[in-house]
Amino acid sequence: MSLTAEQLDHFQREGYVVARDVLLPGEDLQPVIDEYAEVLDRMARRMHAAGEIRTTYAELPFEQRAIAIVKDAGALDQQAFDISFPAHSALKPDTGFHFGPAVFGLLRNRRMLDAVESILGPEITSNPIQHVRMKVPEHLIDADKRTSLNAQTGWHQDNGVVQTEADSSDLLTVWFPLTESSLRNGCLMVVPRSHVEGLRVHCSDSRQSQIPTQLVPQERVRPLPMSPGDVLFMHQRCMHASLANVSEEIRWSLDIRYHPTGQPSGRDYYPSFVARSRANPDSELHDPDAWRQSWLDVRERILAINQPLGSDRWDGTHELCA
Repeated sequence: MSLTAEQLDHFQREGYVVARDVLLPGEDLQPVIDEYAEVLDRMARRMHAAGEIRTTYAELPFEQRAIAIVKDAGALDQQAFDISFPAHSALKPDTGFHFGPAVFGLLRNRRMLDAVESILGPEITSNPIQHVRMKVPEHLIDADKRTSLNAQTGWHQDNGVVQTEADSSDLLTVWFPLTESSLRNGCLMVVPRSHVEGLRVHCSDSRQSQIPTQLVPQERVRPLPMSPGDVLFMHQRCMHASLANVSEEIRWSLDIRYHPTGQPSGRDYYPSFVARSRANPDSELHDPDAWRQSWLDVRERILAINQPLGSDRWDGTHELCA
């Protein structure tokens, strides 16, 4: 599944490329969906026991069940599904997360890594900046519970949310949907060729860091509807955002990242691992339990110091953030 010369040329010129049918929905994506169905089931049972929802909605399939819970409770605990720790709030002992074997298998997916190798080369590290975004219809979510994980994501560059030592790293964003991603349910948008225009100012709030709207060239914005199996590869300085989900269905996606082994990850306090090495295959991590344990170990160290690590490089004082 190496990218073609035409796809690589598009990536270099435009700052992104959508590759169709890189992943197999049944073989690659369904195990992850099944794993998250178990997470949702545990959450529903816990919420019902606590009196937060009227029933567990166990008879419903995953997407309808998630929507039913949101209608009942006002939101889902998105952090319980995520494959990282929160960047905009302090980590707590009960902060949710999910580091399951199916997700780990997807990070190491052969077809995915073949395509990544086309861009980064043969020494590939799985970057710890990674998220699951399960976006139910936005009108169902209480306004004070909307975040970049469950609602519209503002304009930003991934370079803008890493530590400065990673500015020269070849950080590659890999974004793909688990459900149809359409104009109505909140597909991604990009600004082609923005990756060659440098890092823009970002303004921060409690939800996310985003580029002021006056710096976004709206005439160049391109929405990217995608289907399960399609994969978007994006340069770290490509400006992107999502549309709001104005449909009655879920838009569910993962965004993961890779960088060449040896380069700064951008969040060195979180654990990376070698996903592929042609020069030293023994350095690759193959054990999902070891991957999960690396995050648990980091959580213990973070809780021990009892203060936020601070992953945001912007202080909000720029005149455009007023």
